Amino acid sequence: MLQTVLAGIKPINQETKKLAKKRVDSLAKPLGSLGELEHLSIQIAGITGRVVNKIEKKCIIIMAADNGVVEEGVASAPQLVTLAQTKNFIKGKTGVAVLAAQNKADLMVIDIGINSDEIIPGVIHKKLAKGTQNIYKGPAMSHEMAVQGIEVGIEAVKKAREKGYQLLGVGEMGIGNTTTSAAVLKGLTGISVDKLVGKGGGITKAAYEKKKHVVKRAVELNQVNPQDPIDVIAKVGGFDIAGMVGVFLGAAYYQIPVVIDGFISVVAALVATKLNKDVKDYCIPSHKSEEIGYNIAIEQLGLTPMLNLSMRLGEGSGCPIAFSVIEFAMAMMNNMATFDEAHIDDDYLDEVRNEESYKV
Repeated sequence: MLQTVLAGIKPINQETKKLAKKRVDSLAKPLGSLGELEHLSIQIAGITGRVVNKIEKKCIIIMAADNGVVEEGVASAPQLVTLAQTKNFIKGKTGVAVLAAQNKADLMVIDIGINSDEIIPGVIHKKLAKGTQNIYKGPAMSHEMAVQGIEVGIEAVKKAREKGYQLLGVGEMGIGNTTTSAAVLKGLTGISVDKLVGKGGGITKAAYEKKKHVVKRAVELNQVNPQDPIDVIAKVGGFDIAGMVGVFLGAAYYQIPVVIDGFISVVAALVATKLNKDVKDYCIPSHKSEEIGYNIAIEQLGLTPMLNLSMRLGEGSGCPIAFSVIEFAMAMMNNMATFDEAHIDDDYLDEVRNEESYKV
């Protein structure tokens, strides 16, 4: 399945983007004055192949899994929080759950590797194992399991598409996953741990130093191949990250716009673009995470987040907020009057159509 998807991802439609840009510039407003809303509407037109788009169904796909590296004391929260919060997603009581409900967005929660035998009602059961192995001592998983994890994400997007979702977000739950995400980012880029390892949900100074050591040692011990993103995930990643990579790939394959959340989500998006460069144009970054590694990952990805709300929760919590902005962009494209419809002669714009006329 994975190879079929990688081969089947197409670049977004440039002709539709041109038509969308022409319509945006014909709307009764100064050129470029709605900024990011204009860019979003043009990007989404390119993704869907339609100038006019309605977003009536939205979904955040959440991958939940445990990480063996928590044995090393890299997280303040106990591992059982992964299971507890996954249950709370279904109850509508977590951060992302209440924000999604406010935006009338749904959650698709997938147990891809929680360290428990419990079957949670309302959660899709796709468990690869009860947590990964400890990356400080050896590989997180086999190469085959990493591929399986990615394919779980692809299948989730297929299911979302069949249910009629037109906009997706990507979230996660897994104690220790800022450690594995930092290790994946380190493995891909070789950048110093001091620039990409953050404090996650909050840890002591001693634990923070240990976390940086664990990430550095894990990458060295497992001899990751930075030219093979799946090898990096298999050796120092997590089941949740693998599944999220699959969601980004699946969204590109099925031509559905997909929103990046914070640090873990952006690392997964970066891995997906390493597997197929065209994935990037299907991705919409939501907010700038306070986790320091986010800055490295988003720079590597070559994208700019639309919001800075000083958030670092994860879960996919930035996605429903970004959904609202995207819907504003659709409202602009679909409902604003053109100069002709507003009975305004736009000849006065002829001398100021270049960017230098409205950007200082």
